[in-house]
Amino acid sequence: MRFTVNSTDLLKALTTVAGAVPSKATMPILECILFEASGETLLLKATDLEISIAERLAVRMEPQNGTLGARRVAVPARRLLETLRALPDQPVQFAADESFTVTLTTEQGHYKMVGFDGADYPALPELEEAHMISIEAQLIRRAIQKTAFAVSKDALRPAMMGIFFQILPEEGRVVSTDGHRLVRFRLRELTYPKPLAFIVPEKATTLVARLAAHADGSLTLRVGERHVAFDLGSARILSRLIDEVYPNYEAVIPLENDRRLTVDRNAFLAAVKRVGLYASTTTNQVRLRLEKNHVEIAAEDIERASEAYERIPCAYEGEPMVIGFNASYLTEVVGNVDSDEVVLEFSSPNRAGVVTPHDQAEGEDLLMLIMPVMLNTYA
Repeated sequence: MRFTVNSTDLLKALTTVAGAVPSKATMPILECILFEASGETLLLKATDLEISIAERLAVRMEPQNGTLGARRVAVPARRLLETLRALPDQPVQFAADESFTVTLTTEQGHYKMVGFDGADYPALPELEEAHMISIEAQLIRRAIQKTAFAVSKDALRPAMMGIFFQILPEEGRVVSTDGHRLVRFRLRELTYPKPLAFIVPEKATTLVARLAAHADGSLTLRVGERHVAFDLGSARILSRLIDEVYPNYEAVIPLENDRRLTVDRNAFLAAVKRVGLYASTTTNQVRLRLEKNHVEIAAEDIERASEAYERIPCAYEGEPMVIGFNASYLTEVVGNVDSDEVVLEFSSPNRAGVVTPHDQAEGEDLLMLIMPVMLNTYA
């Protein structure tokens, strides 16, 4: 295999694929990126056996000593990427011979490394009888960004270690929860004639969001029995699905909330961040005292003899109430609201609070849930 390509173009393609290269692999070949010649197209592939990424790059294959040499070669990812990052934007000749020795040649230098037989690289799974859905890439990216922070890190609850996609004929729902917070993001444009429900691992969704960051077109979602693929431009991210039953998230969303707080998002978020600095290092608890025209945010740390409180104006409907939250959780939830004003609804101090934007974006419905923490007394 031999071809000449612009170093920046090759680096961009390799950077996309490198997202699936494990940092520590039980098989050395998994720390490589597979180069595969297919006509005038270079196929780049990487996998950690759970998530795979493939990228196509148009190149002009050149004969090498009268032959095309190795058609498939696995190249050490880290050394190759670091080499290309250190090069200026210029043409680079890539060559791999029958013994899988890889060389990079530029006008100024020559770089040689030992590759592996591409035939030994694990085959990427094939999607058969997949359901295909087309949607704007930025909508999928937004859905992932709004839900990713609430994905659980608890390996004892594997179903919650991914983002749940529930696609119905009338709308799509993207859900995440870690037991302390829950996000339900409804999208009017994410639909499919047949109801689909599947859980995508967090790492895969992170890679999809990263790939979609600079994309303007549509993304094709292909859902199989055990795998899901996200096709965007010349790249594909393929992931094994989490084979678990997702919790009944609808059952935990309080429907009757007679206390409603409407407050400026930025003022409230900044106050929670400041007051949270004085919260107990053990509980990280802030206390909200809800009154008709203001909300008081307070925290204290008895061990460090420190305390803080702020009072900010708000619109509040309902009986006065005191409720406590983990400051970090509350900050993340409110921080993911885009509207100028945020609405918090409560039923009682020991039930979850519902957080929504005051103004929802067109075609979207974002709802977040945050569980309270127990206070010594309720007032």
